[in-house]
Amino acid sequence: MAIAYGFSEYGGPGTQQVFDLEIPRPGPGQLVVSVHAAGVNPADWKVRAGTRKDTVPVALPAVLGREVSGVVTAVGENGKGFAVGDAVFGSTATGFGGYAEYTVLNADSAALKPEGLGFAAAATIPVAAGTALDIVEQLEVVDADTVLVLGAGGGVGSAVTQLAHAQGAAVLGVASAGKTDLVEANGGIWIESGPGSEERIVAAGERAGKVTVIVDLVGGDVLARASSACGRDVRLISVADPTRASDLGGSGVDRRRTTEVFARVAALIESGVLDPRIEHTFPLGEAGRALALVEDGHARGKVVVTVR
Repeated sequence: MAIAYGFSEYGGPGTQQVFDLEIPRPGPGQLVVSVHAAGVNPADWKVRAGTRKDTVPVALPAVLGREVSGVVTAVGENGKGFAVGDAVFGSTATGFGGYAEYTVLNADSAALKPEGLGFAAAATIPVAAGTALDIVEQLEVVDADTVLVLGAGGGVGSAVTQLAHAQGAAVLGVASAGKTDLVEANGGIWIESGPGSEERIVAAGERAGKVTVIVDLVGGDVLARASSACGRDVRLISVADPTRASDLGGSGVDRRRTTEVFARVAALIESGVLDPRIEHTFPLGEAGRALALVEDGHARGKVVVTVR
């Protein structure tokens, strides 16, 4: 048996609990991994709340988390490119979670962990950093752009800011006052979130250059007001509210989640182009605290649960 942390029914944090599970076996094209670290993301609590039922099917009780790093303990048929003992990272397979001592990855959504990359940093790649690379490349960000990032102080926002800045673009990062230094360290120009942010976005755009790209990690009225302030002639992607983004002429993110993309992100971290900005780590027994920090919206950068 192995320890895992998840939820017993859809709902609030009160449904979360520690429970025991059988150590899984790999199916065809799958890897069983002894988890060393798991990334924590807003999608985790949204799955628990039941808002992702259509896209993230689970069997209750369900283990939380969708990105991990660890060591391969078993390889299924056609799990090509991997062997027992390999240090890896990747997205958990459908029906499996990351806040656990053991989980399952699909081999085509996993990559070998470079020796120079720590397990905690590797665990931030499949969801947060991988999403950021997909965003920047889907939007074709170049040095002539001015990129507005709504929610620039979180894990994806930090990575998008760094990657867009590395492309030579000016980046305007909207975040709370407590995340000013983080946005600026990532290469962004900080804009305070909250009432009046639209006017501050316009003013910053007058100094840095008219906004040509919006990356939304907040959604709702925040996205609508920012879009109105920037005008319709922008390229727009939303992680938090793709339906509204579509109504505004933009789209959601086309996630790739492939070995090749994950390996590229790992190389960017190794080379110093991208810092995963791990600001908080919690042991598996305190996974509830880790998720609460993300759910409350107070987390800076990336939150990671350490298992081994």
